[in-house]
Amino acid sequence: MATPSYKETAQRMKMIQEQQKIVVQKMNRIKYKIGVLSSKGGVGKSFVTATLAMGLALRGKKVAILDADFHGPSIPKMMGLPTGMGLLAKPDGSIVPAEGPLGIKVISVGLMLPSDETPLIWRGPLKTSAIRELLAFTDWEDTEFLLIDLPPGTGDEQLTIAQLIPKLTGFLLVTIPSEVSKLVVKKAAAFAKKLNEPLLGIIENMTYFECPDGTKHYIFGKGAAKEIADEFGIPYLGEVPIDPRIRETNDRGEVFFLKYGDSKTASILSEITERLIKIIESKS
Repeated sequence: MATPSYKETAQRMKMIQEQQKIVVQKMNRIKYKIGVLSSKGGVGKSFVTATLAMGLALRGKKVAILDADFHGPSIPKMMGLPTGMGLLAKPDGSIVPAEGPLGIKVISVGLMLPSDETPLIWRGPLKTSAIRELLAFTDWEDTEFLLIDLPPGTGDEQLTIAQLIPKLTGFLLVTIPSEVSKLVVKKAAAFAKKLNEPLLGIIENMTYFECPDGTKHYIFGKGAAKEIADEFGIPYLGEVPIDPRIRETNDRGEVFFLKYGDSKTASILSEITERLIKIIESKS
């Protein structure tokens, strides 16, 4: 592969700078920008992102989701959107987000892949470019809340979001109660602190399983999120039980909040949404 000339490099740098200016302009129009972060895989970040989006939309908020988990995009399925449906473009070249339940806007590479089994084989620079271009060229319209579903780790995607988005409202941490998850999620908390980005709070997922007689079984352990909250001085937003219906709806591409909105789990998730809104609004 030929080495780019000085002129080509200069042109590319200019293009990147122009895109970054557009990102700043567009993000400044969105009141709240929240990254859902964990560092640990399998803790339910995507479910939490989708559920919070639904909770916000049910309260009349204008919500959008950016699925920044390029290698494992699961937001489309959790929002009931089919793989391969594609994204439309306006005559001016701007990207039109897919519309999920309650008018939630969704941007995800998962919508553009031909099948659920298609891998996205990208290195870091491609992912950084993709995030920048999606933020710059998406028509976010009247979005008030932008939720960003981040992959595991504290690498390219997380750093790109922190560096590109001006006045990021903050990161929301998600963990499960296990000791292993606690150790890894603490890295995510330290990552945000090191970048001087606000930590809005922490949610503990899969905390316990409740039997019909009301007995609670703490299958994965107990207290991890509360320990992290105390250590880093951040709000503890609540705990989400192990509910088989969450797995069932996710697998079927149904929206838990719509199908089981009258359940105890949905009520817990609604309370967590309320706490998050109060925290965010108190900072603005």
